[in-house]
Amino acid sequence: MFCLRLQPWLQPRTQLSAFRVQRVHKFASLQETRVRAPNKVKCLLYPLTDLEAYLDSSVDRTQFHLFHPCVDDVLKAEGLFCSSPSHKIDYYISAERMDHTPALKQPEVCFIGRSNVGKSSLIKSLFSLSPNVEVRISKTPGHTKKMNFFRVGRAFTIVDMPGYGHRAPKGFVDMVEPYLFSRKNLVRTFLLVDGSVGLQKTDYIALEMCEETRCPYVMVITKIDKCGHGPLLRNILTFQDVIKTQTNSCFPQPFLVSSLQFSGIYLLRCFIAHVTGNAQLTDTSHS
Repeated sequence: MFCLRLQPWLQPRTQLSAFRVQRVHKFASLQETRVRAPNKVKCLLYPLTDLEAYLDSSVDRTQFHLFHPCVDDVLKAEGLFCSSPSHKIDYYISAERMDHTPALKQPEVCFIGRSNVGKSSLIKSLFSLSPNVEVRISKTPGHTKKMNFFRVGRAFTIVDMPGYGHRAPKGFVDMVEPYLFSRKNLVRTFLLVDGSVGLQKTDYIALEMCEETRCPYVMVITKIDKCGHGPLLRNILTFQDVIKTQTNSCFPQPFLVSSLQFSGIYLLRCFIAHVTGNAQLTDTSHS
């Protein structure tokens, strides 16, 4: 007769509440989504494509497809966001000043935007395949007060910057500007803008600051689930017009994301993997 022996942590009276089980979002993995909800793959992977049907035929769609990798390339990039013993993804350190930042050699990308634009929520979604990574989010605007560094193995680092505007930390300019102007391993800045409200005055100031650095940056449109197709498309066309007429260093294609519904997360992961030199793509252009 076989006798089932419980492990010590499953013995009676064991306090199971001490074990925190981190749940993974049902759409966290493109590989899993292809199996569970194949009809959702296209709209989650390429949210701009899903909106094109609402555009007038006279609108130039070229900028919508500058970075349009194939599914296989996106799946390869996805692996970089899965933590393992040989590829550890974790929160590393926080810094209030440039001289407090860690001396890391791997490529770095940073996320910057207005308070409550969803920076930390977006980073948490990017790391959703490694749910034990500690990314603190809050409903209170201005929760992030320091530069928070997250290491993705030896591949690259993601930096969550403090928000500007409402409840921004007092030393925001002294903290952020030196980083953007002098961080040698910074390969891309991601400027987040709320897609439901459009560009605000403080966003234009941030845009000018990114231009002054003369370093490549990308506009990421957050909260695309918070408004209807009409207002969202009007804002997107405004974003593209601003990029075309007022910028020199901004990538022409804005990236649309919803941290809640997971739209655009797979594509953004792939773009990060590509610009940090960790993904050789076979089917895209001009990135």
